[in-house]
Amino acid sequence: MKELADSIAQLRSTIPTLQGMLGSVGEDEWNWHPKPEAWSILDVVNHLADEERVDFRVRLDLTLHQPEKDWPGIDPEGAVKNDLYQNRSLQEALDDFVAERERSLQWLETLNKPDWSSTHTHPLFGSMQAGTLMASWVGHDLLHLRQIARLRWDFLAQQVAPFSLRYAGDW
Repeated sequence: MKELADSIAQLRSTIPTLQGMLGSVGEDEWNWHPKPEAWSILDVVNHLADEERVDFRVRLDLTLHQPEKDWPGIDPEGAVKNDLYQNRSLQEALDDFVAERERSLQWLETLNKPDWSSTHTHPLFGSMQAGTLMASWVGHDLLHLRQIARLRWDFLAQQVAPFSLRYAGDW
């Protein structure tokens, strides 16, 4: 596990990156689903806020301080399928994410020499160290930033048809 400060910096950098990626996104684009079962940009941003609120921060805290305690259940797919995210604008979802991320960063900054080897036993993933959870938190951001970039690419491709994005390069 790298230094905690490095992970905090990476998590902090997601805020301006996400804000920059989404600054010009209109309602048609943020609500667009490439397939009926696929997530929209709005779904992704709401999911990121939920993950801050109920997943990574909570689960890392439990793993570091009460590793024997069960983690609370989460259902990311269920939240999207039940349209729990559709009553917000993209800006509301983004503001929620930023507020929750700031809470996470403030909490992370209170940690003093965390024991990254502290382990929780997950029913699906088995033995999981706090360091793995921290690394996965940073990786989770990157996965969803990539997902948003792909959604924006695919939306643009359908908007410019019959022209193509071929000259831009391979995705």
